[in-house]
Amino acid sequence: MTADRPPLAEGVPDRLYGRQRGHKLRPRQQRLLDETLPRLRLSPDQAADPRAAFGVPDAPLWLEVGFGGGEHALEQVRAHPRVAYIASEVFENGLCSLLTRLVPEGGEATAPLPANLRLWPQDARHLLGLLPEASLDRLMLMFPDPWPKSRHSKRRFVHPELLPLVARVLRPGGEWRIASDDPTYQAWVAEVFAGTKLFTLTERHTTRPEGTPGTRYEAKAMREGRHPIWWVFVRA
Repeated sequence: MTADRPPLAEGVPDRLYGRQRGHKLRPRQQRLLDETLPRLRLSPDQAADPRAAFGVPDAPLWLEVGFGGGEHALEQVRAHPRVAYIASEVFENGLCSLLTRLVPEGGEATAPLPANLRLWPQDARHLLGLLPEASLDRLMLMFPDPWPKSRHSKRRFVHPELLPLVARVLRPGGEWRIASDDPTYQAWVAEVFAGTKLFTLTERHTTRPEGTPGTRYEAKAMREGRHPIWWVFVRA
């Protein structure tokens, strides 16, 4: 077993995601992955002491799981410069979308990067296995893949088998923020959290809460007549 892939609980699937790459990468995108991503990447060794990777030992530590196109992550990074922000995404085109917003063409290896941002381009569950206990102040899961077919339900990040893994790294009183526009996933979130004492529901919104950046997924949902729900669960 490699250092960046700690064991997962029995019954948890080996992966939650589908493909890691969409269309063929353009030369600019490949340079971003080859030259920019390594400058922001959080290594497995750094995950054992994540605040040290930011050089701010007392900073609040936030993690976003599956940042998609990166809009939400970058808005949060800019709005909260004193927060140490880890953004996780396995889909290469999503990584390129975020990195494109950060650096101009030709600056892939040299352009300044946000000091309060680190990227984890792997399965976020393995990062949760590496982080110290009670190290996270906030976890964010914004519009995850709903995996609507029942046979794929184990691929959902919100899952009874994964709650203890999240609870281990989220400090008591820390927040787990979730948003979804999918009715199946919305019902699933309610069902899963109703069956645990690890987290307490403190907020439930049917309009985007103040201070929460919008995303392309929310905009698409609204155009197509789906109604998102935002939850805030607190670690007991």
